[in-house]
Amino acid sequence: MKNWIRVVALFVLLLSSSTRAFSMSTPPDSTTNIVDKASAAYLIEEGRTMFTEGRMKDALIKFRQASVKDPNNWKASYWISQCHYRMDNYGYALKYAQEALKSGDEKTNDEVYFILGTCYHRLGSLDTAIVNFQKAKTLLSKRRATELLVDHQIAECEFALAERAKGTPNFSRDRLQGTINSGYDDYNVVLAGENTLYFTSRRNNTTGGGLNPDDQRYFEDTYRCTYDAEMNEWLDATNEIGKINSPGFDALNYLSPDGLYGMMTLNTTISGGKKATKGSDLAELKMSNKDTWNSPKVIKNKTINTSYFEGSATLTADGNMMYFVTDRKGEKSSTDIYVVEKNGNSWGEAKPLPESINTTGRETTPFITPDGRYLFFSSDGHLGMGGLDIYVVENKGGSWGTPVNLGISVNTVNNDSHFVYEAANKKAFISGYEIVGDKSSIDIYEIEMSKFVFPAN
Repeated sequence: MKNWIRVVALFVLLLSSSTRAFSMSTPPDSTTNIVDKASAAYLIEEGRTMFTEGRMKDALIKFRQASVKDPNNWKASYWISQCHYRMDNYGYALKYAQEALKSGDEKTNDEVYFILGTCYHRLGSLDTAIVNFQKAKTLLSKRRATELLVDHQIAECEFALAERAKGTPNFSRDRLQGTINSGYDDYNVVLAGENTLYFTSRRNNTTGGGLNPDDQRYFEDTYRCTYDAEMNEWLDATNEIGKINSPGFDALNYLSPDGLYGMMTLNTTISGGKKATKGSDLAELKMSNKDTWNSPKVIKNKTINTSYFEGSATLTADGNMMYFVTDRKGEKSSTDIYVVEKNGNSWGEAKPLPESINTTGRETTPFITPDGRYLFFSSDGHLGMGGLDIYVVENKGGSWGTPVNLGISVNTVNNDSHFVYEAANKKAFISGYEIVGDKSSIDIYEIEMSKFVFPAN
């Protein structure tokens, strides 16, 4: 027994001596850093998996933990930047991209210059954005630069600079006041008379209170609000409007002129069961005799609703022609606009608009004028100022004209979508970014368009 104790004591003595010797011959923090660096690397890999899955908030937590473990790890700062960019926090994205570049020096991923370019672009610093995009193009492989559309990004910055050079915009763009804009994402105006409108929001009182597991934001609900002329505000926003809203995604897209018929986008996959949709589907709804909405009914037409995303329907005033968005050809293009005509009481075969309108990028949130002559839509595939821009194209009967960018009077360097033109009052509604400090959210704006003239093409 005594011999065993002496062996253990000798082992402890040798271990402590070797530890002291190791400590004297290496930097003081090396043993701690080795463990922390390994832990940080593991956290970054966990975060990257979550990032790929679209779980930005979870990924951000992992990358922040990695940054605490290893403050000099440029990869942690780089991925924090990527998360903030995906969450539309462009100021924070820029800050952490700059930190990554500073701490990584020559080891930094060449794509850091691309994220710097995109941040400066979104924040409106166009000349600086171009410098960083050109740096990225120099350092990245041709294949990667093509995948990231670097040349397209540079062209957009140059287009935006040219638009700015034209001087003062022709139209005024004002953020709507009242309870319509919430600090959460608010968008997608549908007019319901002179003083009432519906819109879509992802605020925290959404029906069921659920969070989308993909982007970890609240599910969509449709809201209604009314205009107070004395206060010049849109007030009393409510999502208690009959049977429109579910615990899933619910977005009203269109109302008939009499206000008794509507079209909406539904995604109730989270609820499961027999009535759950397979994805995002288009559904029709009708107003009841009690002036409340009945339950929406998914359109039973395999050329309209598929297992892919379908949404953002817009119809002509007679209800016979519908345009909508789908990603069914996602392997070739992101989202495209399709058109379908009504035959009696049923819908015909939906077909894509020509490639002069649909690009390999995103074409989305269409709005057709009541007479069916002009189509407004958002796109990031055509040359624009940045992100999604608003375009208008003329339907010439047997053919379509060339899409025209509405320019700096309507568009910004960020995503602009859900454009609705009200010809009678010469105004429009649009959804775009409100940037406050380092963060931003999608808000609804009104544009005064008394000087607007439809382009001839």
